[in-house]
Amino acid sequence: MRAMILAAGRGERMRPLTDHTPKPLLKVRGKPLIEWHIEAFARAGIRDLVINTAWLAEQFEAALGDGSRFGVRLHYSHEGERHGRALETGGGIATALDLLCAEGDEAFWAVSADIFIPEFVFDADKAAAFAASPRLAHLWFVPRQPRHPAGDFGIDAEGFATIDGDLQVYSNIGLYKRAFFDGVKPGEHQRIRFSLDRAIQARAVTAELYTGPWANVGTPEQLDELNAMG
Repeated sequence: MRAMILAAGRGERMRPLTDHTPKPLLKVRGKPLIEWHIEAFARAGIRDLVINTAWLAEQFEAALGDGSRFGVRLHYSHEGERHGRALETGGGIATALDLLCAEGDEAFWAVSADIFIPEFVFDADKAAAFAASPRLAHLWFVPRQPRHPAGDFGIDAEGFATIDGDLQVYSNIGLYKRAFFDGVKPGEHQRIRFSLDRAIQARAVTAELYTGPWANVGTPEQLDELNAMG
């Protein structure tokens, strides 16, 4: 099974830091944010990772290379070069599906590069169970945050994601199948919420609550807070 790290965004709220450095390459506790994910996937035995790029794309390969120093193989989906701009989460993943499913796997991990999850485990057993299931996605939510008090989705008594009820925050961590992105064309600018709403309404998405350390690193102040805690 392969994995995708979403890294193409401009990082507007993180300016001026992102004027010259992509947000995923900003350092959290001594190393670039994206390296925390790469190392976690390597520990989980995932050897092929896809990184999408747009803003300051050339810096990713310069900093990360081919992944060999992490024990993985990095594959790049250069959205800016091929399509002129970042394609948002849904469009970015849909455009990279041939890379993510290159060995015939229909299931893969996807995580946003700009979240900090130092204790999250990309569990191989959960991934295998999901791949064998009829579900189109399995998501991790986190409790409502001070910066996101309204929440995004709920979880019903059977473990299915809902669009109502006791809403939690979508963590930007998930397992997906290729079919989840049916209806999104490669190169199309589309948020993942488009596919999520359809799949949730079809009861094809399960979810669980993650209560470990999690932070959406969106502003210089949030970055400073994380580094001060380290």
